[in-house]
Amino acid sequence: MGFDQILGATNISASGLSAERLRMEVVANNIANAFSTRTPDGGPFRRQDVVFSTVLKGRLRGGDANPQQFGGVQAVDIIDDPSDFIQIYNPGHPDANTDGYVSMPNVRLPTEMVNLMTASRAYEANMRVLQFFRQMAEQALTLGRS
Repeated sequence: MGFDQILGATNISASGLSAERLRMEVVANNIANAFSTRTPDGGPFRRQDVVFSTVLKGRLRGGDANPQQFGGVQAVDIIDDPSDFIQIYNPGHPDANTDGYVSMPNVRLPTEMVNLMTASRAYEANMRVLQFFRQMAEQALTLGRS
């Protein structure tokens, strides 16, 4: 068994930690801009989402039909949500159109809070895997010394 196979679980968890940290940053950015009606690109802020992809490590082992092994997860892209903007009637707003409607960002705070909670829970789960691996390694070293 190679050293990279022993640390495979830690590499997978570390990639999960990194990916979920990025997801929490994007969600926090969405929440911070939930009422931004004007951006440098023009128009209201558009909600963003993170696209994840699994990392596969190709290895040829003696006669395996599937030489692919999981290597974790990575953030592939940050995309804009194509859903429609929310129209609110506010004729006194500086960004109101001729009918008095303001285009607000397509950010829905309850959805963002759920996304933040799931990212936080996934981060915690990956952290627990790393803590459990550390405890197992310490126990193995203790047994090896005996």
